[in-house]
Amino acid sequence: MGLIDRLWRAIRANITSLVSQAEDPEKILEQAVDDMQQELINLRQAVAGAIATQKRTERQCSQNRSSAAEWYRRAQLALQAGNEELARQALTKRKTYQETEEALKAQLEQQNAIVTKLKRDMRTLEGKISEARTKKDMYIARARSAQATQRLQEMLGNTNASTSLNAFERMEDKVMQLEAQSEAIASLNADELEKQFLSLEDADEVDDELAAMKAQMLSGNNPPQLEQGD
Repeated sequence: MGLIDRLWRAIRANITSLVSQAEDPEKILEQAVDDMQQELINLRQAVAGAIATQKRTERQCSQNRSSAAEWYRRAQLALQAGNEELARQALTKRKTYQETEEALKAQLEQQNAIVTKLKRDMRTLEGKISEARTKKDMYIARARSAQATQRLQEMLGNTNASTSLNAFERMEDKVMQLEAQSEAIASLNADELEKQFLSLEDADEVDDELAAMKAQMLSGNNPPQLEQGD
């Protein structure tokens, strides 16, 4: 199992523990991201340490290569001077440095693989943290919305709140009833006013007819008689 998988398992276990304790979802998410960030710091330190070891091995390898080359040069000088025994000793020394260099090269290959993997894991964790931050904000918003909805439902289910809402509705009905009564009274007043004006108009017609009858009598003309039936 890879390092990232182990980290994720540890983080999920921590989140599960927090949830089981009925912690605030927002705090859980914040804590989870903080834990991941701390793991990233630890991983970066591990990468830095692996790179430092790699550099040290590279220097040691280079030093042994230089030493081997130097002892080969000395072996040549001894041979040129006619001292084969000294040349043989120099070559033996050179061989020791060459063997050490080969061993360091093998270590360096392993260290290169380790550094490459740690860097890859670090980039993967950075990506997961970025994704977690985005999801964290979304989940926090959803959690807050759910909590607000829960509080509203609890408020609506509360006896006092229900009583207050019922009282409000009764007052609303009362206002609508008063408005209806006011409109009815206004309508009745308008009808009464209309009747008064109609009465005045009827009185004017009667007065006109009476004046016409008087004028006929003064002129000697009899008003027209109603026809009698048989």
